[in-house]
Amino acid sequence: MAKLLVTYYSSYGHIYEMAKVARNAAEAENHEVKLRKIPELEAAKKAMSGQDAYLVAQEAQSEEKEVTLADLEWADGIVWGIPTRFGNMPAQVKQFIDTAGGLWAEGKLEDKATGIITSTNTLHGGQESTILSSMLPLIHFGMIFVGSTYGQNPELSEDKLQGGSPYGPSTVAGPDGSKVPTEGDLNMAGRLAKRVARVAAGIQSTK
Repeated sequence: MAKLLVTYYSSYGHIYEMAKVARNAAEAENHEVKLRKIPELEAAKKAMSGQDAYLVAQEAQSEEKEVTLADLEWADGIVWGIPTRFGNMPAQVKQFIDTAGGLWAEGKLEDKATGIITSTNTLHGGQESTILSSMLPLIHFGMIFVGSTYGQNPELSEDKLQGGSPYGPSTVAGPDGSKVPTEGDLNMAGRLAKRVARVAAGIQSTK
């Protein structure tokens, strides 16, 4: 079995819901799992504090522990929940990743399996580009990227409105954030977590 870290940033709760399903799916296969949130920036908290949806979502996450560099080092595999900001990762995630330079320098993140879950306001709002661009620092860390297969995810071949791509699970929040992850979105998130954990366990078995 593998030690899996599910770490995420979520302004309005969509990624949080996906991350919880990812945790539960991996735990159901007896992997050891930590769910950790990436800290909010004070500037963002101040800017969005007038939005009821943001406040409700942040309160729902208030009991979750914040991720640390020690969590990254502990894990055999990592699933990242990264919402899009103009087709790229948000500043909150970038700031945390930038603090991991010491782990990179010592090779502490090399050969860890990893995958990404994302969310956008609109269907073409950057679901694929966010995952693809977020892969770059993870590859610099020496991590092994795991995507979502068509064979394991029949939702990828459907034509109804939902997220998901071969690069990873995703969800459409809607322009006003009122949509919630579909059953298919959540299922894909769970399958990715199990796949990352299986790959991580396989890597560990060869060491």
